[in-house]
Amino acid sequence: MTDPAEFTRRADGAMVVATADTGGDRSGCLVGFHTQCSIEPPRYAVFLSTANHTFEVAGGVDTLGVSILACDQERLARLFGGQTADDGVDKFDHCDWWRHDSGAILVDGASAWLVGSIVDRVETGDHVAFVLHPVDQGAAADRADPLRLADIASINPGHEA
Repeated sequence: MTDPAEFTRRADGAMVVATADTGGDRSGCLVGFHTQCSIEPPRYAVFLSTANHTFEVAGGVDTLGVSILACDQERLARLFGGQTADDGVDKFDHCDWWRHDSGAILVDGASAWLVGSIVDRVETGDHVAFVLHPVDQGAAADRADPLRLADIASINPGHEA
């Protein structure tokens, strides 16, 4: 196996929605690149495409929201992965969401969620890793199975990476 895409297909990661809100501009996007990146101190990394509107908004915030989509939330994956604020779409007008005490916004009904303060931004190529220190998190006991990359392969991205 020499194709990195084949390894990624086999890993078949959970899909998340990363959200950022400056108070005057809000944005969210479907993210397939995310991972725990430290145990002590606890850190989680979310990789945002530099071509994405959410990347621009995230540049002006200290906190991000991360919502793991449940396996029955393909509609939300299509909304956050196939639409773009670059075309004037406010995705939050088309879904249920809630505001955390920190000010971060999260997708309602997610399998699990995390709010993290941004402690670093690391360029990795066409994506930037937003390294988060978790400040709060939660999970829905009745929504354990996440939506996976293989479940949404047919979504046409809102724009190129």
